[in-house]
Amino acid sequence: MYPLVFGLLLLITLHLHALPPCHAATDTLSPSQELAGRDKLVSSNGRFALGFFQTGSNFSDGTPKWYLGIWFHTVPKFTPVWVANGENPIANLTACKLMLTGDGNLAVHHQDTTVWSTKANATANATVAALLDNGNLVLRSSSGGGSSNASDVFWQSYDHPTDTVLQGGKIGWNNSTGVIRRLVSRKNAVDQTPGMYSYELLGHNGDTSIVSTFNSSKQYWSSGKWGGQYFSNIPESVGQKWLSLQFTSNKEEQYVRYAIEDPTVLSRGIMDVSGQMKVLLWFEGSSQDWQAVYTVPKSQCDVYATCGPFTVCNDVPSPSCSCMKGYSIRSPQDWELGDRSAGCARNTPLYCSSNSNSSGAGGETDKFYPMASVQLPTDAQNVGTATTADECSLACLGNCSCTAYSYDQGACSVWHDKLLNIREQGNSVLHLRLAAKEVQSSKTSRRGLIIGAAVGASTAALVFIFLLMIWMRKKQQYGDDAQGGMGIIAFRYIDLQHATKKFSEKLGAGSFGSVFKGSLSDSTAIAVKRLDGLRQGEKQFRAEVSSTGVIQHVNLVKLIGFCCQGDRRLLVYEYMPNGSLDSHLFQSNGMVLDWTTRYKIALGVARGLAYLHSSCRDCIIHCDIKPENILLDGSFIPKVADFGMAKLLGRDFSQVVTTMRGTIGYLAPEWISGTAITSKVDVYSYGMVLLEIVSGSRKSSKQASSQNVVHEGYFPVRVARSLVDGEVASLVDAKLLGDVNLEEVERVCKVACWCIQDDELDRPTMTEVVQFLECLSEVETPPVPRLLQAIAGHPNPKIM
Repeated sequence: MYPLVFGLLLLITLHLHALPPCHAATDTLSPSQELAGRDKLVSSNGRFALGFFQTGSNFSDGTPKWYLGIWFHTVPKFTPVWVANGENPIANLTACKLMLTGDGNLAVHHQDTTVWSTKANATANATVAALLDNGNLVLRSSSGGGSSNASDVFWQSYDHPTDTVLQGGKIGWNNSTGVIRRLVSRKNAVDQTPGMYSYELLGHNGDTSIVSTFNSSKQYWSSGKWGGQYFSNIPESVGQKWLSLQFTSNKEEQYVRYAIEDPTVLSRGIMDVSGQMKVLLWFEGSSQDWQAVYTVPKSQCDVYATCGPFTVCNDVPSPSCSCMKGYSIRSPQDWELGDRSAGCARNTPLYCSSNSNSSGAGGETDKFYPMASVQLPTDAQNVGTATTADECSLACLGNCSCTAYSYDQGACSVWHDKLLNIREQGNSVLHLRLAAKEVQSSKTSRRGLIIGAAVGASTAALVFIFLLMIWMRKKQQYGDDAQGGMGIIAFRYIDLQHATKKFSEKLGAGSFGSVFKGSLSDSTAIAVKRLDGLRQGEKQFRAEVSSTGVIQHVNLVKLIGFCCQGDRRLLVYEYMPNGSLDSHLFQSNGMVLDWTTRYKIALGVARGLAYLHSSCRDCIIHCDIKPENILLDGSFIPKVADFGMAKLLGRDFSQVVTTMRGTIGYLAPEWISGTAITSKVDVYSYGMVLLEIVSGSRKSSKQASSQNVVHEGYFPVRVARSLVDGEVASLVDAKLLGDVNLEEVERVCKVACWCIQDDELDRPTMTEVVQFLECLSEVETPPVPRLLQAIAGHPNPKIM
């Protein structure tokens, strides 16, 4: 009895977890108050919140960026609508606060520096800041009794929009105050710095129109003139079921704003990172995402420089950007975040230089690569002296800054420096200037395809004979083990040395050995596990080959082959470019996984374990499920890995596992009590992993210093209490900033609580877990495990 109690208390100590405190919210900030850390103002109708937020950690310099802003408080998908300090983010959240200053203004202070201020002509010590029900933050007189009359308002966020306008907000200008309201896109999906695209009202009286511009200079879309009912280029804005545009012009101001037929539907207009202006609606209970009801320009390829320089935009079948021949993406990270302004960079420098006049002593010159059926770039220069295609080519070749030319119907056009706005589905030919080797490689590649097609039929038989000879040779060298007896490859040690460049690129290490990255002769990326310690390594080697060698499933890592020469034991697996789950959940420099990806990972792991437990000839128990043993491929599809502790049991579970296996923190109580081990130990470990997927933190990251800390900090206890209160949002990883589906979070928490039940008979099978997560079965309210009742002093056996 005592060893059992001691063991369980040890697990409790290592599972502790603490969350930041919550604060009661109001809609008003008075001079005696301040907003700090995770405090927030919430509008009286609950729709909007004001506070500090972080939209991600995918920044090139790795520095956290915190912003003061307003967001939709009732929408599961985190959606900011206004940002105060977009150009001046804060690195340290704990050192900043929002407060009313001595001159009556609203300001953000970071240590001793003012990061942002309203800079209004306010009355000292007589102002309050309030977040209204329409999402407008106002600085007004404290004696106004809550009035939002213009005479009582010194400053409002509606007059200073960033990339978003809400219903009731205006785009235009006020002649009396000089306020100009325009939308400017942000830099990318996570960086709130102002971007290159703007949406504004231009002109006066009858010449007024809405325009979209690039870099405040290149106008690429216009609404046309107002005709009394609609703008000439967007007649479809009238009579829509959901949306109408309204234009107002008088002595005091001119502005345009949108109106939604149903005021209860949440809406926003945004100048998107893509350069398109969109009006989006949120329909409760639909796809849990914003739906666009208005987009201009309609085609993304109509946006100026939408893909950046040296790219091609394609509208079919969906908008996409690609680099031109001889170029590669300049900043893949920025592209992933929607910022393609840097475009693509040349792979090979041009031979041309100012001294060589594009021709070298060996006669080497730059070449031209023809791009057919394209729409030509903008900003062309005409060369009137070139009257033939050859003369046009020479005119470009003779100028080192010339990057392309086109000759059509006697007209020669050339382009210098950057090439922008090239589209597919055109009817012109653009001759792109490239280094000679780039053009030669293209010709060689095409010639190779022709030759290959011509001789393919005759060589097929020779290839077959060659492969047969290799197989027979391996069979002679290694006997029946040449194919492992299970369709896997038996590698020679020297081949794996070559594939890994003598084990030069180490991916990681564990108690049984090290893992190295390699590449097979067909360029297949592999991960080679080299087992250390002859006795222990031999046991793990046999366990992994006997388990993974006989299974195939999309959510289980694939064993490609092995090496068993002398005392060397190596395992060859498919390479997982996104590493292990723990690197994304727990490491501060890892990429933050969004909630959708986390849910797919949870479901994928469940499917993999269900296959191991129920669909194999023998039940395979993994025995060591934890984030480190869940690998992610290039599309973040999870793969259960590391079967070194796995055990094969008959369907009658006739064998008893006597040696404790696994990792502390994920061990089921059966391991300590000494009772028979079944597949339910994997279910328990999986439940613990689910809790870490939700929280984004190790349950053992905090240590207990008192009984009260145990009660409050032990994460499963927090989950139980949150399910009682119907408030699971506080459990979610803070890095997600509330951008989650709360119904899915609650479902995952319930499933996790079922999985970590004391008695294995109370835990679901992994097949049942899959049905829960696929919403094929309802998840009932889970009982509170007896151990948790003892820890938390919970009086009731059910979470009700």
